[in-house]
Amino acid sequence: MDTKGFYYDIIIAGFGGQGVLAIGNLLAYAAMKEGRQVTFLPTYGVEMRGGTANCTVVISSKEIGSPIVQRPHAVISMNLPSLLKYGIRVLPKGLLMVNSSLIDLKEVSRKDIELLAIPVNDIANQNGNPKLANMIALGAFIEKTKWVTFSSVFESLEKVFDERHHGLIPSNIKAIQIGAEYVKSLL
Repeated sequence: MDTKGFYYDIIIAGFGGQGVLAIGNLLAYAAMKEGRQVTFLPTYGVEMRGGTANCTVVISSKEIGSPIVQRPHAVISMNLPSLLKYGIRVLPKGLLMVNSSLIDLKEVSRKDIELLAIPVNDIANQNGNPKLANMIALGAFIEKTKWVTFSSVFESLEKVFDERHHGLIPSNIKAIQIGAEYVKSLL
């Protein structure tokens, strides 16, 4: 990552219950820990679980004018409706990460972006906890982009997670590491 002057933004989207807001919150918190300027803007659909959920995160070396992102450098799409809505917005040469457990790659038609297909649900199921698909996605994204360090993310877990969920931190760290290892195996 260019450390002199930088500006990165991402949209993370899926349905409620997939943990997309947790991914965004962790990215933002980790970047803040690293002394960067950050915005985090969560958006919920009208329904709760199963409705739409997305968030934008902006990480910059300078003050950020707006948390609203129209044409992101990256999108993490956890389901097909999210891909259809946000995949078209990724900047040329940007990164589109898709949950290939739920998205047929034939749905991705753009050739001017980098596609990172990770079967996060399948990996989570194979590792015994389907609820950790979001953390696998986060680990894969961080390994690919290096926007934040893993240590900053791990240190941010106890700040982002409610205290009653602190017992789940070790399994979340393991899931992040599994996602990172999956990306390393692709390279």
